[in-house]
Parts: sequence; C-alpha cells; structure tokens
Amino acid sequence: MQAAKPVDDWLADPQTPEQLKAKLALTQKIRQFAVTELKLPDNPSYKSYADLKRKAVVWNVVAAPASSLKLKTWCFPVAGCVSYKGYFSQSEAQAEADVLKQQGWEVAVQGVPAYSTLGWSNWAGGDPLLNTFVGYPEGELARLVFHELAHQVVYVPDDTAFNESFATAVERLGSARWLLRHGSEAANFDYAIFDQRRQQFRALTRATRLQLKQIYMINKPVAGVNIAYSAINNIAKDEIYREFRAHYEALKSSWGGYAGYDNWVKNANNASFGALAAYDDFVPAFEALFEKSNGDWLKFYAAVNDLAKLSKEQRLKALMNVAQNS
Repeated sequence: MQAAKPVDDWLADPQTPEQLKAKLALTQKIRQFAVTELKLPDNPSYKSYADLKRKAVVWNVVAAPASSLKLKTWCFPVAGCVSYKGYFSQSEAQAEADVLKQQGWEVAVQGVPAYSTLGWSNWAGGDPLLNTFVGYPEGELARLVFHELAHQVVYVPDDTAFNESFATAVERLGSARWLLRHGSEAANFDYAIFDQRRQQFRALTRATRLQLKQIYMINKPVAGVNIAYSAINNIAKDEIYREFRAHYEALKSSWGGYAGYDNWVKNANNASFGALAAYDDFVPAFEALFEKSNGDWLKFYAAVNDLAKLSKEQRLKALMNVAQNS
C-alpha cells in the first residue's frame, strides 16, 4: 500500500512504459464495469497501482495429512479460521512448509498474485493493482479483479470453500459478460482457448479428487492394522497419482504442448488437491443460485448473504439442494 500511487498518476508520468499505461487504463474500465454491471463495491480498491518487484504478492502454505484431502487450518482475528497461512516472504513460507513436512504433513507453497483485505483497507487507499497480475491477458485480468472484489461483498469467517467458490463464480460469470460486451475478437479468442484448457484441467483434477477421497474413506485406519492400511492406501494412492499425471500428459498433447500446469502437476499432493477444491467444489451451486436470481446481481448477493448467516452445515446442505435442483 505504501508503494501504491493512483492510476492517474502512473498514466500521467512520462516514465511509465506505454504497455503498462495501456493495461492500467484497461483496469479502470474493468473496475467501472464491476460497479455498473456486476454491482460490486465502488470504493478505492484497484484504483491505484504498485510494483512490488517480485513475482507474487504473498506465498500461501497449505497442508494436508497423507491420507486425507482435508486441509489444516490456521485461525486469526477478523478473518477467522482459514485453510492456508500466508507470508509476504517466500523464504519464510518455505521454512514453515519444511517444519510441517517434518511433522508428517503433505505441504504445498503457492505463490499468489492478489489477495483481498475485505474492504478493511479502503480508508487508507484500498487494495492496489499489482505488477503480479496487471500484465495478465484481458479476460484473466477482469476475472481476477472481479474475484477479489467479490470478497468485499460476502466473507464468512471459518469457511474458505464457501468464500472462494462464491468469488470464483462471480469471476466466471463476470468475465464472460465483460468479454461479451467489451472484449476484442482477439481477447475473446485467447480467453476461449485458455478457459477450455482450464475447464478440462479442472475436470481431470475433480475426477482425481473423487478417486483419492474414495480410497481414503475405504481404507481408514483400524486399530491394530495400521501397517496394513498404510501399505494398501499408499499403493492405491500412488497409482491414482500416476494415472493423473499420464492423463495430464495426454491433455497437454491435445493442447499442442501448452505447459501452463506443469509445475502444479509435478508437485501435486493432497495439500494442493485440497486447496484446489476450495475454489472449485461449490461453484456450480453458486452459478445455479445466480440463475435462480434471474441474473440479478443484487438479488444474487442477497441470497448469498442469507446463506452466510446459516451454520456451516446448513450452508452446505442449502448449496447442495440448489445444485441438485438446478
């Protein structure tokens, strides 16, 4: 926030590269669209820009047991309990990961391009645009801005999957509408290819998650036979991961060698699969709820806020009912 300057100042500065100026000008059009069309908050967030001189704004540490996709949680004031621990320093994040590995957790360290302060920082200038994502292609840039602003509409402490799936639904619905109304032919073409690959990859990871969940449920430890359980479980688990990577290579081939997910696949474990589920599992239910709201954003947000007031168990049941009846 200290490094941030208003976008207008960057645009007026003759030292600002022309390519950056073009991207910053685009972000303000996207920002205005978020307010007028998606009914997202009109506040100081994403009206300033900062170059952090690094490739990620934070690094999140996520961890899961060797025989479960249920993520470890950390609890904080205001934000409540979340299934990740964020660091501004990559080395500190890696040090935390090393400690968790020594304790027997499967761990992933994920660089994050943006995060939301949930509106708490608006009095001091709001969340700035960052060099970590401002160079994204048009559709992806819009998607990210919509996602982060959505967190300022609804945020439920202690329910990462609800929060992230809601924001992911807003980003998908919003970016599709942005591209339809304002995207160039080239931007629409590029996003269509990118989104097709993402959907295929998510379908693969979703199927793999279901396979992993099944063996973890079937092969739960039983007193006195933990050694046998561990051997059976690990054989099945290793085979699922082998199949996952083989299927990914087949997808890559169909994509003409596009390698955007290579690093994720190489390091995939229970922690990374568990983290992906938080952004993915409830998205169809939120999209169905949007349709049930007749495409009215304010009615949609009101319905989501009603869900937020329920207990976690009641929210899950309600989301499942929406998805099943859509």
